[in-house]
Amino acid sequence: MDRPREPLPTRVRDTPTLPAAYADALDAGLSALALELTPDARAAIDGHARLLLAWTAAINLTAIREPDAVAVGHVVDSLAAVRILRERGADRSIDLGSGGGYPGIPLAAALPSARTLLLEPIAKKAGFLSVVAAATGLEDTVEAAPVRAEALAADSRHRGRWPAVTARAVASLADLVELAFPLLGPGGCLVAWKRGDISPELAAADRAIAALGGGALEVHEVVVPGLDGHKLVIATAHGRSPVAYPRDPATRKRRPW
Repeated sequence: MDRPREPLPTRVRDTPTLPAAYADALDAGLSALALELTPDARAAIDGHARLLLAWTAAINLTAIREPDAVAVGHVVDSLAAVRILRERGADRSIDLGSGGGYPGIPLAAALPSARTLLLEPIAKKAGFLSVVAAATGLEDTVEAAPVRAEALAADSRHRGRWPAVTARAVASLADLVELAFPLLGPGGCLVAWKRGDISPELAAADRAIAALGGGALEVHEVVVPGLDGHKLVIATAHGRSPVAYPRDPATRKRRPW
């Protein structure tokens, strides 16, 4: 008979410790970003990585399974946006399609975050994110919600009220603009993680921005070993989005930008 699966850990101390290779890779990435973390932020980020690796065999949270690769490919990649969000004074943010919690959780740990809302429509993954927030001491500022951005944008408590939205490996840039801009107040920004040649995506995003109240696009190269070709695209909203947006997924697929 198959033995029942052991319960998944809900405390960091019940997970395997991270090897030295993880710490070395993370330290090198932080140095490349010229970023220092407080001891509490580092502990929360490391605890998140430990829980991610412990849970991912049961729930497909990440295809990256080696701790040193997690340090670079997830943690450092996420933290590349710290300077941008800090300069803009964005102390509240929504992370779209948060999945395993990147970039939302590392950013919440590294920044003086008042509130981070992790949107993850898959309930099991949202449950994991709630466990991480509680286990790493972030439960007062980090909340996971199993809802879609379209539903949140229809809620007057959220529409046009956020200073920042983040999105990593979720959708095309134009679709991200359509999902994020209705949630942003004027002057708020979407930070999207991209890599490679994104010229066609930028052209489509420009069309989306024009339809959603106007704004501006910037592209920042991520200059970190192991993250070659990675970029952060910052889309800043200048106005309010028309009530017709965001459209439902089927309409967006049928009528892309």
